[in-house]
Amino acid sequence: MAATEPIRNKKQLKELADFFLQKGQFRNYTMVIMGAYTALRISDLLRMRWSDVYDEKREVFQNHVTITEQKTGKTKTIALNAQILGALRQLYPHKKCEFIFANNRKSAKAISRVQAWRIIHAAVVAIGIAGRIACHSLRKTWGYHAWTSGSVSPIVIMEIYNHSDYKITKRYLGVTQDDLDKAYLGMELM
Repeated sequence: MAATEPIRNKKQLKELADFFLQKGQFRNYTMVIMGAYTALRISDLLRMRWSDVYDEKREVFQNHVTITEQKTGKTKTIALNAQILGALRQLYPHKKCEFIFANNRKSAKAISRVQAWRIIHAAVVAIGIAGRIACHSLRKTWGYHAWTSGSVSPIVIMEIYNHSDYKITKRYLGVTQDDLDKAYLGMELM
């Protein structure tokens, strides 16, 4: 399996999300938004339930979600930003079962990782986004833009990804020669 790349162009990321929104595919739109803004693995995202993000008694969305990562077994608390909450609010009236990313069948299950890949892949092809873009690209996209903006410390990015070594995070971010050129050419010291 080839390694995936982050979506480096924010306009293309927006096009991907809007592709689903324009078709009224709120589940898929929410998957892109949450995948990009939470930096979660797709397996963790697909396991999420409405009770993780919505308080039925108070009829209010939570400000944070706490999950236990399937791969690492580590517990992580993630702040839900305005974009995530907006996507969830659009999807909530279409709720089919306890899973946020419910399948379209009568059974109360989440979509599979394979189905999530098909959904993202088909949209990427339809839009014409080049590169090795798949579900994992959403996770990588968050870190790439956090790093290139300079607003998030590499140590924080490493912590969010639960990487034990900075070399893993560095490889994960998909730094290209263009990124290095921007750093060299954009630095003004005197």
